[in-house]
Amino acid sequence: QVQLVESGGGLVQAGGSLRLSCAASGRTFSSSAMGWFRQAPGKGREFVATINWTGSSTDYADSVKGRFTISRDNAKNTLYLQMNSLKPEDTAVYYCAAVSAKYGSSWSGGYNYWGQGTQVTVSS
Repeated sequence: QVQLVESGGGLVQAGGSLRLSCAASGRTFSSSAMGWFRQAPGKGREFVATINWTGSSTDYADSVKGRFTISRDNAKNTLYLQMNSLKPEDTAVYYCAAVSAKYGSSWSGGYNYWGQGTQVTVSS
């Protein structure tokens, strides 16, 4: 079992930055691939980024590539999402997710565990 708790969301102006954190409990974090997803009001859950179990491999949605960076600290059981050059269209609830595999994907259905989400609001 993995329990995930996100933090770091908030209100920021366009062009600003935020860093989201996802604290994981359980012994399997360091062997699990992780992902970030987001859901805007009235829309489906959207892939943002994924990172493999060691942190050596990452993948991003085209909409955030070059602006967001996913990383992890296995010693601290924590996943991060550094978000720079934020845009109003980045406004959403952001969720971290874990999968019992070495590599993740952009498909939300492939993830076993989810956090409760943290709100990110970008004002224009």
